[in-house]
Amino acid sequence: MTTRKCLPTTEKRNPKSTHIDTLSTLEIVDLINSEDRMVPQAVGTQRESIAAAIDLIVDCFRESGRLFYVGAGTSGRLGVLDASECPPTFGVPPTLVQGIIAGGRRALVRSIEGAEDHPEDGAKAIDKRRVSPKDVVVGLAACGMTPFVRGALRRARQIGAATIFVTCAPEAVKSLTADIIINPVVGPEVITGSTRMKAGTATKLVLNMLTTTAMIKLGKVHGNLMVDLRAVNNKLRDRSARIVMELTHLSRRRAEALLRRAEGKVKAAIVMHFRQVDLPNALRILDECDQFLRKAISI
Repeated sequence: MTTRKCLPTTEKRNPKSTHIDTLSTLEIVDLINSEDRMVPQAVGTQRESIAAAIDLIVDCFRESGRLFYVGAGTSGRLGVLDASECPPTFGVPPTLVQGIIAGGRRALVRSIEGAEDHPEDGAKAIDKRRVSPKDVVVGLAACGMTPFVRGALRRARQIGAATIFVTCAPEAVKSLTADIIINPVVGPEVITGSTRMKAGTATKLVLNMLTTTAMIKLGKVHGNLMVDLRAVNNKLRDRSARIVMELTHLSRRRAEALLRRAEGKVKAAIVMHFRQVDLPNALRILDECDQFLRKAISI
């Protein structure tokens, strides 16, 4: 008698969608939407683990460490996406948050499914990035079993780096070795095994929380304004001016002139206005205040 292999939740059939191919277009849309509503609630169950992971990442950044996401397929692409958006949004160097995807850059635009099958490749990717004990490595695998990701996390732990694992499969949790495990259980996908759907959405929500909250706690946000953004295009230059106008009540013309004197640095421009100092002194004040604008302009 053979024993049936226990499938992870992410690979099980969803009983609500077994006849999805017989539904009308609107009925399919409604079904997918109803399943998607489960995702935020599932992520919410992991609030304490997410908060603990954020505190770990913040401690890492304060000790000059880096954050690495490691994944394959959809999970890997989401990690690269989150990492790539940190520099323009928060003004951090591109080396601070990095995404590693099985198969390399080519896998970002074309599926290379076999690239995830070798744990030794994950370990090599960690060594290539020169991960150190000061860093944090976050494994991303909807099913929790991806060999590339597990190999990377195993190597990171050997080095002494802090580790976090994000998976939507509760069956995988007991076999995972990481400092923190984040496990939003979103249930089987509408299309069996298509983890680009609910599991992908859950992963994106978790990554949004990790980096956004970490950056807030590092002083990259004042109120809800991204005061450390990099104005690398017209949209962001306009946003920079609007942020300065909002906080200083200056006209657009005067705000733009102030930004030019601040070499485009929003946070420094605001300090220059409130403390009536030049750019070098504004930067010094920010350093003395650990880069927190609220503290820098309230002294």
